[in-house]
Parts: sequence; C-alpha cells; structure tokens
Amino acid sequence: MPHPARVLERGDLRRLVRSVAARRHATRDRVIILLSFKAGLRACEIAGLTWPMVLRSNGRLNDQLYLAGSITKNGSPRRIPLHPELAVALKHLHAAAGSPGDGPVIRSERNRHMTPASIVNWFTATYAALGLQGCSSHSGRRTFITRTARLLPRSGGSLRDVQELAGHRHLHTTERYIEGDRVAQRKLVRLV
Repeated sequence: MPHPARVLERGDLRRLVRSVAARRHATRDRVIILLSFKAGLRACEIAGLTWPMVLRSNGRLNDQLYLAGSITKNGSPRRIPLHPELAVALKHLHAAAGSPGDGPVIRSERNRHMTPASIVNWFTATYAALGLQGCSSHSGRRTFITRTARLLPRSGGSLRDVQELAGHRHLHTTERYIEGDRVAQRKLVRLV
C-alpha cells in the first residue's frame, strides 16, 4: 500500500506560499496552493474549476465554490465555503485575468485549462524545489481534511461535514485521510 501524502504544518504552508510569490504566475500559483489547502480540492478539480463555479451571476465573487459534478471524482457536485485567504487570492486572480465571466480559473501558459496531470506535476516540482519530502498534489487535500477534522469541536460540526466538504461517498474514506496527532492523544489519555 502506498504511503499517504504528507500533511503539512502551518510553517510549511507559509513557506510554500512564499516560494511562489516571485514567480511569473505568482497570483495563479498562490490560488492553486490555496484551492488545495483551504478548500481541499483534488488536482482534477483545480484543473476543471471555471469562473461560473466561483462567481455569482452578477460577476462578483461568491461566498462558496460550487464544484460541478463534471469536474469531481465521483460526479457528485458539492459546495465549499470560501476561506477568506482564498477569497482574496481569487479576487486578485480574477482582476489580473481581466475579470472574465467564464473560462478556466487556472490557466496554462497557452491561456487554456491546465490538465490534472499538469497540476500534479506543478505540485511535484514545487515541493521538490523546497525539499519537502513525502508531498504530492494530494498533500493539500489531506492537510485540509485533517485540519477540518481537528477543528470540529470548535465549530460544532461533525465528521459528516468533513466528509461532505471532501466529496467522499463513504465516511471511512474520509477517516483514512485524517492524520493522528500524538500530542492530542497524550492529552486525551491524561483526561481519562
């Protein structure tokens, strides 16, 4: 069984975001990272995301992403509330792109949809440049799922909410994504 993608710490995520700041496509690259880490999107969903899935009918940024079934792994549409940091990054990208009403959110060098394989390769190269071992295009998604699960007690939500955000059909799939926390486990045992 292959090793699961590494869950990144907050410092690693900050380093990742800083690393793309000076790139030619810095605004786009920041959005790619945040779609993975702050919305839990898969590479195919990042590649397939279009502006109508992000914008309201009046052309303004929506407060949630609407992932059409045509871009999701299981063909089931889902809605994901926008994280404030992702919302700001999407506003900047939308303005930089000339405020389009349609077309891909993440564009290639040729101004077309990036393919899922291109997104996977983009993450692979970015992690390798930073020397982050054990990371893949799924690291952001696994980090998102793990963090949302850990924040459940503060939000009043349930594991079912995490499952819906992730777009998993079965709860056991969501559970496999969640990385345990040894410090929290020690605290739990002390409370027993």
